[in-house]
Amino acid sequence: MKAAIKTILPAMFFTIFFVLGTQSFAGDIKDSESASHSDAAADYDIVDTYAYPGFKIIQFNLAVLSHYSYMLISEKHALVVDPGRDIFKYLEITQKENSKIKGILLTHSHADFVAGHMELAKIAGCPVFISTRADAGYPHTPLKEGSTFTVGNAVLEVLETPGHTLDSTTSIVYSTRDGKKAEAVFTGDTLFVGSIGRPDLMGGTISAATLASMAFDTWQQKLSKIDDHVAIYPAHGAGSLCGAHLSDDPFSTIGRERQTNHYLKYSSRSEFIAAVLEGLPEAPQYFKHNAALNKKGPELINWQPPAGTITPDIKLTKPANTCVVDIRDADLYAKGHIPNSINIALRGRFETWVGIMVPWDSPLVLTGSREELDEASYRLNRVGYKARAMLFDAWVSASLPLKTVDLMEPAALYDAMKAGNAPIIVDVRLPTEWMGLRIGQVINMPLNHLAQLSSKLDPSEPVVAVCNSAYRSSLALGILEREGFAKVTSLKGGSQAWIDAGYPVFSYETGKNPAVTEAIVKKEIKLPGRISPDELKSLIMDLPGTFDLVDIRPASFFSDFHLPQSVNADLADLLSNPAYLVGTGPLIIVDRDGTLSMMAAGMLFQKTKREIKALRGGLEAYWSESYFHEMGLEKPVFPEQKTAPAALPPVMTPTPQPAAPVMQTPEKPKKKSAGC
Repeated sequence: MKAAIKTILPAMFFTIFFVLGTQSFAGDIKDSESASHSDAAADYDIVDTYAYPGFKIIQFNLAVLSHYSYMLISEKHALVVDPGRDIFKYLEITQKENSKIKGILLTHSHADFVAGHMELAKIAGCPVFISTRADAGYPHTPLKEGSTFTVGNAVLEVLETPGHTLDSTTSIVYSTRDGKKAEAVFTGDTLFVGSIGRPDLMGGTISAATLASMAFDTWQQKLSKIDDHVAIYPAHGAGSLCGAHLSDDPFSTIGRERQTNHYLKYSSRSEFIAAVLEGLPEAPQYFKHNAALNKKGPELINWQPPAGTITPDIKLTKPANTCVVDIRDADLYAKGHIPNSINIALRGRFETWVGIMVPWDSPLVLTGSREELDEASYRLNRVGYKARAMLFDAWVSASLPLKTVDLMEPAALYDAMKAGNAPIIVDVRLPTEWMGLRIGQVINMPLNHLAQLSSKLDPSEPVVAVCNSAYRSSLALGILEREGFAKVTSLKGGSQAWIDAGYPVFSYETGKNPAVTEAIVKKEIKLPGRISPDELKSLIMDLPGTFDLVDIRPASFFSDFHLPQSVNADLADLLSNPAYLVGTGPLIIVDRDGTLSMMAAGMLFQKTKREIKALRGGLEAYWSESYFHEMGLEKPVFPEQKTAPAALPPVMTPTPQPAAPVMQTPEKPKKKSAGC
């Protein structure tokens, strides 16, 4: 835990690199998949401790599941919110804080992990709070609209907020110091930073559109009524499959989400439903089983490592008999592995990928070192899987067959592409990743559908699998082997190694590939459009609702004054959130002087066919050209000012300041290294 408890304004961090045409020759891949490959990603990490009058909130992150959980502490009493199944970090912090756990709050019946409410309730002897609509099969205290309970100087008031699930609740946390003031809200999967919970996980018992309609009401009638300064603490961050386009930020405020959350800008129910249902990632097959376990009450776990291992047997090479998962790193797997085994390495999102690739009822055998097997068995409890273990060295000692793979170096693939004799390149990432950045003319076959899609390929021809870091492409090797591919390999180090070697990559609009041809004399340079202040003014006045207007200035400047119909978004979110790449009509970006907006427009322009425009000269030009021209005044010369003119034009929309002082929200912590 951090030594100091901090309460300062959140910071925005972003990386900008310039893309020329559709071609880029440098940079790093920043994705939630590779960000979960660090040594610490598989352990509960304390993001930060947030101080409020009379209580504090400790935020935990389990990066391999993109899972946030919390401990609210006041007067030596503690409430644990949405705990994971392995509860030892919560017990450790409780002891350090000299507190006692008085309750467990579940915001809903989770689907992506097995919750730790049964484990904690047994040890702490405390109640489990969950919605009465959960129909929970374990001892619990049911919650409904308006239910309240107290933890020291904090009072929690429950809102029923269906949308993600029928039993979803949101709890507003009030401080009783100096009266009753709302300070924070635990939103679970109802409201994320930059997104909302997906509505399609109910297994056909209720339509996704019906739940999305409920989510619309949840925002319009309940959450939108909460004061802007109130901090939101969700159950998931970027990388979670419980929603789409989640932000990296671990917390937000109601006010910030009101301005920047893509889904919350829709005032029409039908448009909201359409936006929520569009582009949802496929839900892993294990979700429905975890949800059922959580509702019933998961069995208690013996957390000790399994005592023994199974004896090697040639029958394990037959996928019909069992699923063998090799948990070693990709390089070791390539040097020798059990035929038809698949490689799901411990260094990444091991739990999630087992849940995606291994059928729930399939006999599962793990192979690796003793230490790796112990860790894997422990971590699989988080998603409800049970497996037998076999030492890989025992297989080797038994002189049973091994399959080897010669990984392909980036230089070798680059030379083969230039020579015109490269193998078929299969990108196994999601379509959105493939569209955003790829190494050339490649086929996209997402990993979770690779077995079926590979029927389009000739299994006698050589194939090289590619992903960002070689984690998923190594997994693809075993899938393709099972489908009869005799000449399959993986790009060593993935696309990141390709970028590090200085080879070109391509984004959405792929034209002729200079990576495989001689030097190009002429290049087509595609640039975004620019819109003049007068043209923008005409759009605002004459054609409202036909475009999206995004103001990327700091929130404090935006709150002072902004153009009608504009929304505020931080630059990092604008560049990383695919939601901005789609929409009806052009996306128009404005800033102070047009510099950053033009750069942002240029980068987004490479990723989409949507019309992207930047306001020429920024708001300074809008003030001077549009306003003063209309008034028949001489155009003034604006020095390099950072504030607005003293007299604002009537087309600007002032935003009233709140009467009460705005709470300073905690600082966004710096992200850890991805580790690969």
